[in-house]
Amino acid sequence: MRQPPGDVLVIIPTYNERENLGQIVERLHTSVPDAHVLVVDDGSPDGTGKIADEIADGDDRVHVLHRTEKAGLGAAYIAGFAWGLAAGYGVLVEMDADGSHAPEQLPRLLSALEHADLVLGSRWMPGGTVVNWPRRREILSRGANVYTRLALGTPLRDATGGYRAYRREVLEAIDYASVTSQGYCFQIDLAWRAERAGFRVVEVPITFVERERGESKMSGPIVREAFVRVWQWGSAHRRQQLRQAWERRSLR
Repeated sequence: MRQPPGDVLVIIPTYNERENLGQIVERLHTSVPDAHVLVVDDGSPDGTGKIADEIADGDDRVHVLHRTEKAGLGAAYIAGFAWGLAAGYGVLVEMDADGSHAPEQLPRLLSALEHADLVLGSRWMPGGTVVNWPRRREILSRGANVYTRLALGTPLRDATGGYRAYRREVLEAIDYASVTSQGYCFQIDLAWRAERAGFRVVEVPITFVERERGESKMSGPIVREAFVRVWQWGSAHRRQQLRQAWERRSLR
C-alpha cells in the first residue's frame, strides 16, 4: 500500500454552469466532507463566477479562481493544477460541474490511490456504464478509446474520460503546463505522460450520467484534434521504439 495522499482538492472548471454548481458542490461535500473545491470560472456571462464567490464566502472549503476568457477545459485545469500544487494539496481531482461525474463515486477513486498514482474513472471497463447518452455519442467515445489503445499501445480502457484523481507527484513530474491539447486530447495526453513516466495508472468503474441542464462543451474540432494528435504521438513513439531496438541490435 502506498503512503496515504495528503489533502484533496477537487478542481471544477465552469462556463455557464449557474444551474449546476451549487448542487454539485453540496453533493461533493456530502460524499467527501473534508475535500476542498477550486472553481475555475472562465468569465461565465451567466454569473456562475458570482455564484461561486457566494458559495466560497460561506464555506472555507471552497475557493474560486477567476479567468477573464473562455480558454478551454485544458487551460482551466492547468491553471487549477498550478493553484492546487502551490497551495500544497496532495491529491488533485478533475470533476465536471454538470453532474456527469457523480461526487458520490469520488470515494472510490480516492480509495484506489492507496495503490496507484493516477486513478481514472472508467466508463468502458467492466462495471462502468453511461446513462442517457445517444447511441452516436457512445460509439464515438468507445471508438476514440479503441483508437487510442491501438495508436499508443496503452492498456487503458477509458483514456478520454475526465473524472480522475492525481497524486501531486504525478503532476510535478509530467510537465502538465506544456500540454496545449483540449477536451479528449488533453485527458489522453496527461494519462499517457503519466504512464511513460513510470507512474502506476489504474481505472475504476464509474457511472457517467449525461447532463440534464446546460449545453455540452464537446465540439467537432476537439474530436478532430484528438484523432490527429494521437496518431502523431503514436507514430513518433513507434519510431522511437524502432530506433532503440536498432541501436540495441547494433551494440551486440
